[in-house]
Amino acid sequence: MKLSHLDQAGRARMVDVGDKPLMDRTAVASGSIRMSPEAFRQVADQAVAKGDVLAVGEVAGTLAAKRTAELIPLCHPLGLDHVEVEASLAESLPGVLVRAKVRTVGRTGVEMEALTAVAVALLTVYDMVKAVDGSMVIEDVRLVEKQKAPRDD
Repeated sequence: MKLSHLDQAGRARMVDVGDKPLMDRTAVASGSIRMSPEAFRQVADQAVAKGDVLAVGEVAGTLAAKRTAELIPLCHPLGLDHVEVEASLAESLPGVLVRAKVRTVGRTGVEMEALTAVAVALLTVYDMVKAVDGSMVIEDVRLVEKQKAPRDD
């Protein structure tokens, strides 16, 4: 399989998507962060000194999705139509699950935007809770789903 981000000489390059058709594109990503029972309790009780961990994580993930092209060098800057980031408590870990869904109409997909949203939301949780538990583990950041469909118009 040929990597599209490499030119003939093997140098990294941005892929030319100018000739691709506009399509409806959606991507969903997810990930989690495991933490100590005490850290989980403080997040659940909204007792973390820095504030509402889940809400701040969701906002951080949304902002990150919108700035993905500034963080990942070969990503195309995209106008996103919708970003939805959901952070939820998972007592079974214990920890926090994050799911991000990103949608646009464009010539290239939004997988990196969804993955970036999840990663930054989880990093934000880590940052907000690290004073309680510095041994948290971010894991399973992955693309769950991607779809593309031709435009009706």
